[in-house]
Amino acid sequence: MYKPRNYESTQEFGVREPLQLGGHVCKICKVTETTSRNGKPMAVIWLDIAEGEQKGYYAKLWQSGDRNKEKWPCAVYQLEEDSNGNTNMGYKTFLEAVKRSNPGFDENRLWADNGNDYLKNKLIGGVFGREQYENNRGELRFSTKCVYFRDVETIRKGVEVPPDKLLEGAKPPVCDPLSDYEPIVTDDDDMPF
Repeated sequence: MYKPRNYESTQEFGVREPLQLGGHVCKICKVTETTSRNGKPMAVIWLDIAEGEQKGYYAKLWQSGDRNKEKWPCAVYQLEEDSNGNTNMGYKTFLEAVKRSNPGFDENRLWADNGNDYLKNKLIGGVFGREQYENNRGELRFSTKCVYFRDVETIRKGVEVPPDKLLEGAKPPVCDPLSDYEPIVTDDDDMPF
């Protein structure tokens, strides 16, 4: 049988160190704006880990070949308006966390035509938790997602790991919760940068 070059150092599919749950200082890789299925304005925020032992986690995952190269592995979808057309609290939380995390932040540049470009490479705190899903074989699995934002100082001081978000009617896992861990799975996002 033919043995390809770099066989020993090539990683298998599905074998990788999982992202640690809880708070991470993140770098904003890109922000775009789109609309939700209901036609509401929505920001798509691409993140990577900026500090610590897992720095560059999502870039390494994307480069590893263990996923679709057209999809960035950590994208957060944030509605910009609530059901009444006012500012969504989650969107305000995101922007205020960015402002507090980056000394010298210029809010006027944020609201300019290139405001999304201004957010690129800014720091923000992300809190990562697990969300349950059912795969195409009917098995219950978990993906790790950024579930909310905080400023970087709050993250550096430490935050609690959010409780698992279970599917409606699903029971909590009775085995080691990391035994059926799978990395973050995102929706229809293109490789952004």
